[in-house]
Amino acid sequence: MPTEWIDKDTHHKVIRLTQRDGNSASFYFHNNPFILGQGDEGDRMVFYGNDVYSGDGFGKQLFSVNLKTLKITQLTDDECRKNGEIVARKSHVAYYQVHDSIFGTNIDSKETKLEFVFPADFKGSITTLNADETLLGGAFSSEKEKEILRLNPEKHDYFSKIYEAKLPRTLFTIDLKTKQLTKLFTDSAWLNHVQFSPADPKLLMFCHEGPWHKVDRIWTINIDSKKVKLLHKRTVTGEIAGHEWFSPDGKIIWYDLQQPRGATFFVGGTDIETGKEVKYQFNRNQWSVHYTISPDQKLFAGDGGDSTSVAKAPDGKWINLFTPNGKRFNFERLVNMKYHHYKLEPNVHFSPDQKWIIFRANFEGFESVYAVEIARTTTK
Repeated sequence: MPTEWIDKDTHHKVIRLTQRDGNSASFYFHNNPFILGQGDEGDRMVFYGNDVYSGDGFGKQLFSVNLKTLKITQLTDDECRKNGEIVARKSHVAYYQVHDSIFGTNIDSKETKLEFVFPADFKGSITTLNADETLLGGAFSSEKEKEILRLNPEKHDYFSKIYEAKLPRTLFTIDLKTKQLTKLFTDSAWLNHVQFSPADPKLLMFCHEGPWHKVDRIWTINIDSKKVKLLHKRTVTGEIAGHEWFSPDGKIIWYDLQQPRGATFFVGGTDIETGKEVKYQFNRNQWSVHYTISPDQKLFAGDGGDSTSVAKAPDGKWINLFTPNGKRFNFERLVNMKYHHYKLEPNVHFSPDQKWIIFRANFEGFESVYAVEIARTTTK
């Protein structure tokens, strides 16, 4: 395929951003991948890549791509698999984990530092950085849980097993200056999806993982007071709420809401301060595995889903743009994803200039990162 084309079904321009050999993957939908440019230098996006087109997925190297020039820069060159997906907007450091060690690589200079090594009895996993870029956060799981994962590597096998085991999990922070590890909160619930607020450096969000219709999923904790708060309580039998994320200003937590599961579809939001809830309804074929919101908070986007996903949508394989209109979403299809295999989740992001939706896909036979222009083209 060419490196850019017009989707004949939607008339929106699509560009392959990661024009390199090998598999490439953009970040998970709620993890910031962007470094804002100064002047006319262009914004950059950090992504994972491997040097082969098949194999064990992603995570070998970190790269950046300039969204204006499409220039790709390799940031790391060791052969270890990396986890973390954490980019510091202010300091321009990408944090990631290799086994029990946490590293930080400066995106400008490529200088890499060893930031922290977990003690032998507490090998946690980092997932987030707080708003003032002083603390990393994550969760620690027991050896029994790790054994369940080892014996059941597929999600459909381990998901219910871990939930039903009721094993302890612990939320923690790591001070990047003092290197102090602080254990915040332990519960027999499966604590997961850990995210710091983009505005309040003391506020951490987490979920009770498991079958969504069995859990009140979305919670916050103040890391100073240790006060834990439920953000959304289920009110309908079979209701689910999940894949939660913070609004850019940190005031609202948004989530996929179904009342009940597989029947009526919304994107819901809860105001963190007041508890006031809002929800926007749409149809089954517009449901997505993940949603996101634009930097100015006027638009939403979704990455679609196939017929085996929760919504069982017969025609759901699209990248969609949503505009709130009263209590519903108006929607526009941006990319036809009919040749994409949804075992790889597209995980949409708005570009910082709000002109593009960025997603990952495998419709060319390998994994790569693409951007679709929000404005419709008149070019044939």
